[in-house]
Parts: sequence; structure tokens; C-alpha cells
Amino acid sequence: MRSDNRRRLLLRVSGIVAAVVSCKLLVHFLGWEVLSINPLFSGIVAANVFLMGFLLSGVLADFKESERLPGELSACLENLAQEVAGIRFAKPEARVGPCLNLVSGLSRDILSWFHKKHRTWELLDHLNELTPHFAAMEQWAQATLVARLKQEQSNLRRSIIRIHTIRETSFISSGYLLADLITILLCVGLILSRIEPFYESLFFVGVISYLMIYLLLLIRDLDNPFGYYDRCSGEDVSLKPLEDTVRRLDPLARSEDGSKT
Repeated sequence: MRSDNRRRLLLRVSGIVAAVVSCKLLVHFLGWEVLSINPLFSGIVAANVFLMGFLLSGVLADFKESERLPGELSACLENLAQEVAGIRFAKPEARVGPCLNLVSGLSRDILSWFHKKHRTWELLDHLNELTPHFAAMEQWAQATLVARLKQEQSNLRRSIIRIHTIRETSFISSGYLLADLITILLCVGLILSRIEPFYESLFFVGVISYLMIYLLLLIRDLDNPFGYYDRCSGEDVSLKPLEDTVRRLDPLARSEDGSKT
């Protein structure tokens, strides 16, 4: 799926660059090349590269943080399930089945939430449903164990809110606007510039426009590391830790010990 999206991105960039090169051919044959290459033009290119480097460094910081978040969610869910299941070893009469089923269902909902099949407030409400179950377990478990369960619940809530913020917040929108404008002006400038021999102008127009356009689209893609619901998103963090957790929690919730009441 991700590789298909990456190919789609490459094809999208190639289509835009092909349009730019076609415009260059048309302008050349019509004799509309009214600009000349000078040091100021190369300065504009350097300024745009610097701006994109600034944007790229900003989105990469969030991307590196986002790589850890699915694993942290998985660890919290498994910690909750194992702590709850462990209560029965000390207290065989403990009714932990409903809580395990809720944790397993929560893991599936979180995985669906990444694909925007659940709203964030619905997921948080589901997470809050664990609170009465933890209160009921105080009759079978030590206070320190219940405190650990509540701490894992808090960690889950914190990670979910952080992911929601990263997913819904764009990094410096005005910076994107400026980068878009400069890239468009650069492409127009390359089209209207007179470079001899002509085949060299086609080469430089194609290479520079491809670099600028691809880098701009890549930065926008990296800005949302959780774009699984977007068919154009190709650079997303892996959800494999969470998928593995869902597969492990389902049989635990359905097991005889976990479902026994």
C-alpha cells in the first residue's frame, strides 16, 4: 500500500515536471524567452532550498517522535492486559474478563482510529470506560497495582492526544505558502529564461523543477506521519507494533481464564 502511494507521488511529480518542460518548449518556439540567467536567479534558487531545508528539519523532528508513539501505545495496552490478567493468579475469583475484553476492543478501536474510522473523542470515551473497571478491581488487587493501571491509562490518553495534535496541525502554514510561491516563480522563471544551447535549458529546467516540486510534496507528506487514510500519503510511520498487539490481545480476551466470570 505504501509503495503504491510512493509510486503515485513520483508519477504526480513527473506529470507536473512534464507540463513545465512542455511549457518551456512552447515558449522557446514562440520566442518568448525574455529573461536571462544571472547571479540573482541562482540566489533565488539557493534561498528556496534553504527555506525547504528549514521546513524539512521541522517536520522530521515530529516524524522521529511519531515513530515511537505506536510502540508506546502498544506497550501501554499490553501492560494493561497483563496486569489485569495477572490479578487472577492471586485471586481466582476475580472478574477480569470484562476489563480484558474492553482493553482488547480498545486496541482495535485505536488501530481503526489511525485510519479515521473513529473520532478522537469517541476513542477517549472508550478509554474512560476503563475507570469503573479499575475501581471494581480494588477489592481483589493491591492499591499499588490499581495505581499502575491508572498510570497506563493516563499514558494512553497522553499519547492519543499527542498523535491527534500532530495529525491535525500543519507545521508553519505561512512557510508552506512562501515555499509554494517561490517554487512557482522559479518554474516560471526557468520557462522564460534564455539558456544556450537549448538542450541544456531543457535539462536544467527538468532537473531543478523536479527537485523543487518533489521536495515540496515530500515535506507536506512528512508533515502528517499518520496519513494512512490519505491515498496520496506514502511516508507514514509503521503500525506493525500496534497490529501485533491487537493479534495478541484478542486470544487473551477470549481465553478461558480471561473470559471466566
